[in-house]
Amino acid sequence: MKYLRYLFLGLAIWGSIHPMFYFMRWILANDWDWGGMIDAWYVNDSATGLTWDLTISAIALTLWILIDSARRRDALGLVCIPLTFGIGLSCGLPLYIFLRSRPSKAA
Repeated sequence: MKYLRYLFLGLAIWGSIHPMFYFMRWILANDWDWGGMIDAWYVNDSATGLTWDLTISAIALTLWILIDSARRRDALGLVCIPLTFGIGLSCGLPLYIFLRSRPSKAA
């Protein structure tokens, strides 16, 4: 189980670097036009569907993190919320699973 946990950490790292590579290429090529990037997310029905899919999934993850963190009285997972919306679901979700699966402290 320990190795599976680190697989999720690796996915979180990959999920932060790989998408950001493409975002930064686009931003640099388009003179830091954030509005243009957002417009590109809705350029056709396929892109719009994917944008909404990821948005709804990010909202669901956020609700889960909020409820789970309150129930477990463990605020560390809250760091995954801004990472989910700032970097992407590909970073926030595996990082939360990594943090959530850490061994519990002995009472």
